[in-house]
Amino acid sequence: MEQETAIYKNSRLSKILFVLSLFILAYWSIGQSINVYHFAIVGAMFEILWLFMLMGLFGLPIVALVFLIKEKFSFSSLYLYTIFVGVFNILLMFSM
Repeated sequence: MEQETAIYKNSRLSKILFVLSLFILAYWSIGQSINVYHFAIVGAMFEILWLFMLMGLFGLPIVALVFLIKEKFSFSSLYLYTIFVGVFNILLMFSM
């Protein structure tokens, strides 16, 4: 008679979105604090990825909000923390 509680159950999609939001936070933080154009290859990779990261910066919190609404606003959901990381990242971008 094993029952899994909904508190600790996060879907694979919620984990992927959370990791992507952390990756985007790291990308923009590194871009703001380090001269990425010091090395040509690093600058080229930064330029190739910036549009996808910009779409993820604004798109991931919206997608996470949709799934959080479908999940009926569970406070233990990773979608909520994905939204927090996304909003923090947007505020960080506008403050620098």
